[in-house]
Amino acid sequence: MSFNFLDIFIIFFASIFTQNVVLVYFLGICPFVAVSKEIPTASGMGMAVVFVMFMTMAINWPLYHLILVPFHVEYLQFLVFIIVIATFVQIVEIFIDRYSPILYVSLGVFLPLITVNCAILGVSLFAVIRNYSYPQSLAFALGSGIGWMLAIIAMAGIRQKLQFSSIPKGLQGPGITMIIAGIMAMAFMGFAGIVK
Repeated sequence: MSFNFLDIFIIFFASIFTQNVVLVYFLGICPFVAVSKEIPTASGMGMAVVFVMFMTMAINWPLYHLILVPFHVEYLQFLVFIIVIATFVQIVEIFIDRYSPILYVSLGVFLPLITVNCAILGVSLFAVIRNYSYPQSLAFALGSGIGWMLAIIAMAGIRQKLQFSSIPKGLQGPGITMIIAGIMAMAFMGFAGIVK
C-alpha cells in the first residue's frame, strides 16, 4: 500500500464536495431533512455524524481487512459494521445527554437513529468496495462526515431564512427542502472539474 498525500487530499476534498454522501448519493437524507430546521441542532447532529463516521471507519477498516478477510467471513461485514456503528452512537448519545441536555432533547429520536443512518454504513462499504488503504479510508470518512455536516448546516440556514418567505402551501416543509437539496447538489457538483 502506497502512502500518497495527494491521493489522500483528493479523496478528502472529493468526499466533501464532488462526492458528497448526502447530496450526490442521497444517503442519510432522513435526518438531513428532519433535523435541518435550526442551525444549532443541525450543527450538533453534524458533529455527531462526523465523530461516528470517522471513529467507525477507524475500527471497521481493520476489522474487515485484518479479521474478516483472512478468515474468509467477509459476508459478516454488514453485521460487524452495524455493531461498531451502534457502539459509537451509544457513546455519543451518552455524552450529549450528559453534557448538552438541550441538544439531546432537540435531536430527539434522530440521535439514536444515527445507528441506521445509511450514510455512515455506506461510507464504510464504499471504502471496502473502492479498496481504499487505511489512510485513504480515514480521509474519506472524515471528508464525508464534514461534507454531510456542511450540507445540513447550509440547509438549516436556508430553511431558517425561508420562515420569513411566502412559499406556496403545497411546497412548504419537505417539498421545498427537497428542491433546495437538489439545487445544493448541483452547486456542489460545480466542484467536479477541480478534482479528477
